[in-house]
This record gives sequence, C-alpha cells and structure tokens, in this order.
Amino acid sequence: MARPLSEKLAELPVARRRKIEARATELIAEEMSLRELRKAMGKTQAKVAADLGVGQDSIARYEQRTDMLLSTLSEYVHRVGGTLELTAKFPNRNPIRIKGFGLLSIATKARNSPKPATAARSPGGQRPESTRKSAAKGKTRRKAGASVTG
Repeated sequence: MARPLSEKLAELPVARRRKIEARATELIAEEMSLRELRKAMGKTQAKVAADLGVGQDSIARYEQRTDMLLSTLSEYVHRVGGTLELTAKFPNRNPIRIKGFGLLSIATKARNSPKPATAARSPGGQRPESTRKSAAKGKTRRKAGASVTG
C-alpha cells in the first residue's frame, strides 16, 4: 500500500528534511506571477500603466491573463524594471536561450515613439538632397492627380 509523502519525509534525518525544505522554498521563489513580480519591484498598477501609456484596468487584465503577445509581456517586464529572456528546454540538451526577444521592448518603444513634425535641414537651412527630391515628387504627384480629377 502507498504511503503518504509526510510519512516518508518523517523518516528522513532532520538535516536532510531541512535541506529539502530549503530547496523547495528556493524553487517556489523562482516562480512569480506578473502581479507578484510588480509588487516585488515596488511598483503600483497605476505607475506601470502610466509608463506603458495604458489605463490601470489594462494592467489588471495583463496580470490575470494566461496568454499574451511576447511583445506585450516584454514591455510589461521592461517597465517593471527587468528584461525578458526566452529559453527553450529539450530532453538530453542544455537549455537554449532564444535570441532577439530581449529587444522586443526596445523595438516597441521605437515604433510607438512620436515622429518629428518637420523634416531635417542642413546647417544652411536647406533640406537634404534626398528629402528635396521626395518632396518634389510629392508635389508632382499632387499636380498630376489634380489635373486628372479636376
């Protein structure tokens, strides 16, 4: 007949039980929910929401989700103060860190940053040659479009 784990543990020497308990505590500490992670880093939902440019209700939803985009998770972790690393584990192999996912929050930030309203100009006040050509093409297209529709 099978015996409960508590009986098996009771038979072990005290030093061994303490070592098992310490390792169990270590393993539990390695795993946190997003909410626990945010709190451990001393951040509020409102602060993380402001940093991400979303409402506090969105952060509450993020923390309850079991499935989300890696870019969303990466940005959340970045705003809480960390970086996201993705590791794949296979039988009979060492864990493999997958490259590129730590850059997701940087790419998201660049994509979401506001663009300048004016074109770059050289020190003499002139637009760079490439900008002048594209601006001239735009004028030509507008004129041609106006004559076709007008």
